[in-house]
Amino acid sequence: MKAATFPEGFLWGGAVAANQLEGAYQEDGKGLSTADVSPNGIMSKPDFSMKEFNLYHEAIDFYHTYKEDIALFAEMGFKAFRFSIAWTRIFPNGDETTPNEKGLAFYDQVIDELLKYNIEPVITISHYEMPLGLVKDYGGWKNRQVVHFYERFAKTILERYHHKVKYWMTFNEINVLLHAPFTGGGLLFEAGENKEQAIYQAAHHQFVASSLAVKAGHALDPSLQIGCMIASMVTYPYTSKPEDMFAALEQDRKTLFFSDVQSRGYYPSYIKAYFKEKGIEIEMEAGDLDLLREHTVDYIGFSYYMSFVASTDPEHLKLQTAGNLFAGVENPYLEASEWGWQIDPIGMRTVCNQLYDRYQKPLFIVENGLGAIDQIEEDGSIQDDYRIDYLRAHIEQMKLAIADGVDLIGYTSWGPIDLVSASTAELKKRYGFIYVDRDSNGKGSNKRYKKKSFSWYQNVIATNGEQL
Repeated sequence: MKAATFPEGFLWGGAVAANQLEGAYQEDGKGLSTADVSPNGIMSKPDFSMKEFNLYHEAIDFYHTYKEDIALFAEMGFKAFRFSIAWTRIFPNGDETTPNEKGLAFYDQVIDELLKYNIEPVITISHYEMPLGLVKDYGGWKNRQVVHFYERFAKTILERYHHKVKYWMTFNEINVLLHAPFTGGGLLFEAGENKEQAIYQAAHHQFVASSLAVKAGHALDPSLQIGCMIASMVTYPYTSKPEDMFAALEQDRKTLFFSDVQSRGYYPSYIKAYFKEKGIEIEMEAGDLDLLREHTVDYIGFSYYMSFVASTDPEHLKLQTAGNLFAGVENPYLEASEWGWQIDPIGMRTVCNQLYDRYQKPLFIVENGLGAIDQIEEDGSIQDDYRIDYLRAHIEQMKLAIADGVDLIGYTSWGPIDLVSASTAELKKRYGFIYVDRDSNGKGSNKRYKKKSFSWYQNVIATNGEQL
């Protein structure tokens, strides 16, 4: 631990998504997105009638409070702030040829506000909020035409902001397609449809779109850093039984396939074998494979919240625990959060080494945090020591990963300010260093309060991770 230090210029900060904090869901020409019909979170069925209350619609009203909130991030000493641009603010239906200037102007203001405090903007191009029009009119990412609509969107914002923004990501947790296909790709299925075929075809379209964004960004400025982003979940075998070991390998490959294609530039042999076994045939256009090979990402962005366990024993498979995107076999050696997410700081070091060994490209931890129920004390304080303990343990393992030789760009903790949880669409599951007085029914003053973790993280950043 003494030999491990964070590099100079390490990007400490926080990460959010437009649909989870902006609100103002129909303001200034914004169209409807997949989030606007997902009132119960990413794993639930969409409500196209929009009769259910949807917390995403107003969220924490960042659209109107961004100056106040960014000032608080600056007070913590943020070096970077990761956020997404709502596709529907720029192209409300998704297929327009002319962008919505009011939407572009809003993000101009957000970026300028960040730069005022010397906070590096880190932009996710698509984060769980594709235009609903592209779902209804085109079938989401199943349709090759959506590639061109995404390319137009990506080029529009890259051209607008590239002189102010160095770091970009093409898709948030692109592997979510396998687990929440509506959220990740706007996919709906008909009775009898081959879901896997549709999902992997949509994934190919997203890979092509990602490469087109990388190509467009580097054409504007070769120094732009454009990365992919996966939900990483290292998998342990439940026992040393060889069958369990191979099951863990197969589970990890489901995630690593997505970063393999975007980082290495080709479809790996194991996925080709899987497609053959399952009868999956990916339709490609001439030039697709060249595009993937020639325009790979510059770095690997990833979220890390937990690890998983794989087993081939039916009795073990009954021991399920909750998690980010999907449930898994419970690890008897780990504690869990209030939502059942198992806490494994050492898994952070393992993932960093796994990804860096595999790709030899810089890594950027762009999501990590603890969702918990926070209580305001009589004196107005919020004593979230459990969050500090969680983050400290993970940052210690990041430091060890750097000592292992991993090239790590930065760390943006998830939800530096309380926002709507993607998994459950509620606000009682809080991640922030900043408390927002709003509940899961949208009630409250919407005022911001600093938690104990606010000053703790402030000191972590001030000492570049030396004092935890």
